Amino acid sequence: MIGCDEVGRGAIAGPVAVGLCVVDLATRVPKGLRDSKLLSEQKRTELHPTVSRWGRWSAVGMAGNDEIDRLGLTAALGLAAVRALMTLCESGFDCDESVLLLDGKFDYFTPAARTAGLTEPPRVATRIKADMTCASVSGASVLAKVARDTLMIEHHERHPHYNWASNKGYGSPAHWAAINERGASPLHRHTWLRTPSLFDSNETHDFS
Repeated sequence: MIGCDEVGRGAIAGPVAVGLCVVDLATRVPKGLRDSKLLSEQKRTELHPTVSRWGRWSAVGMAGNDEIDRLGLTAALGLAAVRALMTLCESGFDCDESVLLLDGKFDYFTPAARTAGLTEPPRVATRIKADMTCASVSGASVLAKVARDTLMIEHHERHPHYNWASNKGYGSPAHWAAINERGASPLHRHTWLRTPSLFDSNETHDFS
C-alpha cells in the first residue's frame, strides 16, 4: 500500500505537492508522527529525516502554479501524484499490484494516470481523514509539506516582500497587501487572485 497525501491546495502562490510513502508494517511508527497540519514547523523539520528513513520508498511530486492555472487544481494534483509515482517506481518499488491510499474522498490520481498513459496504474482507495488514521499517509503528508515549505522559503529569498518564508504562499493579510501594492509575481496562481472578501478575512490558515 502506498500512502498518499497532498499539500498546498489552498495556497495562492507556488506549487501543489503530493507525497507518497511505502512502509514495512514490521517497523515501528516514528514517535510523534501525525498529519503534518497538526505538527509545528519545527517538529515537521525534525521528523523529516526520520520519516525518510522509515519509509522503505518515498517520493514527492509537484505541479507548478503555471500548471495549476492552465490545467486546474484537480488535474494539477493528479499530475503531481503521477510524477511522485514515477519517481517511486524508478527508485525500485514494484508499482504492480499496489494500492494507492488517498487522503479524502475524491480520486484525482486515476484520470491523471490515464492522461499520462500509465497502462497498469495502482488501484486507488480513498479514505476521509486517512492522514490521521494511517501512518504511511501521515508520513507522506510530512514529506510533502517539508518539501513544499523548503521550496517556498527558497523563493522567499527572491521575493521577500510576499513573506513566503512565513505564509508559504497562502493568502495571509500581509500576502494580499503585498500583491495589492506590488502586483503578482510569476509564481502566483494568477487565475486565483482577487480582492479578499470579508469572508476570506475570517478564514484561518496554518502558515507554520
